[in-house]
Amino acid sequence: MPSAAPEAAPPYRCGYVAIIGEPNVGKSTLLNRLLAQKISIVTKKPQTTRHKILGILTTPACQAIFLDTPGIITPKYPLHEAMMASSASAVKESDLVLFLADASRAGRGADAPEEKILAQIAGAGKPAWLVLNKVDLVEKPILLPMMAQYAARHPFLEIFPLSALTGDGVGAFLERLPGVLPLHPPLYPPDIVSDQQERFFVAEIIREKIFILCREEIPYAATVEVTAFDEREDARPQRKGKRTKWFIAADIYVERESQKGIVIGKKGALLKEIGEHARKDIERFLDHGVFLELHVKVREGWRTDREWLERLGYRQ
Repeated sequence: MPSAAPEAAPPYRCGYVAIIGEPNVGKSTLLNRLLAQKISIVTKKPQTTRHKILGILTTPACQAIFLDTPGIITPKYPLHEAMMASSASAVKESDLVLFLADASRAGRGADAPEEKILAQIAGAGKPAWLVLNKVDLVEKPILLPMMAQYAARHPFLEIFPLSALTGDGVGAFLERLPGVLPLHPPLYPPDIVSDQQERFFVAEIIREKIFILCREEIPYAATVEVTAFDEREDARPQRKGKRTKWFIAADIYVERESQKGIVIGKKGALLKEIGEHARKDIERFLDHGVFLELHVKVREGWRTDREWLERLGYRQ
């Protein structure tokens, strides 16, 4: 008796998923949770994310290419314009839009900045899911009315209450994801989680520490450029055998001399602290020993200099 033919594998699905929302709603935290790996920096300050960051989740059923985006704001200068351009391009490129809302401060009505984002989604004509994040911070009974309010404002295909921080509800989200992506073979190898080079992530890690350790306007006036990234032997006499470390040098740019002094700190204390925290995270990210050298420089008005923004990777 002939054996039964093996069942054919279901068709593979692959597509782009844009994550958009206001600042500080948890877009980067969600991306890191979905990938089970930190590729997008996270701080409590708004506007931490400046670039469109691509994160790739590959499973046996699908490859979801997520696009983490800067929080939607009203632009005040060219850097903001470039950030908003990257968010708009992510929506245009996507097969699915995730509108992320903070459940702990949601439901503010038609006058909220969210209305502009919903109008952008509607104007793009892309299918959208609502993700109500931070449900760990709200009482469960208010979620259903909140979901109904959002459903009345936009025809979302799905609504997912979840916590990107704790992972609650993320499993249900991932179960539904393959069904909405287009039939298409994977676009990236299965072991790739981003298309960005290591230099980009190193600069982002340093910038994250500036956001965490510096106050007031400093994080927003600062940017980071990696100037050296190469492997060198660790020649210190106390080291036995030949060992190598990545030698990384980076320039931290601020806009005024007074800001430079603040970042360096008294006798270089703050810059040293930034470097120590960044080096530990960079070593974890690269899984390799690192020697990190930081310099602080002044570049007046870099946030409004379009040529300089292009050099730093901000494209409009």
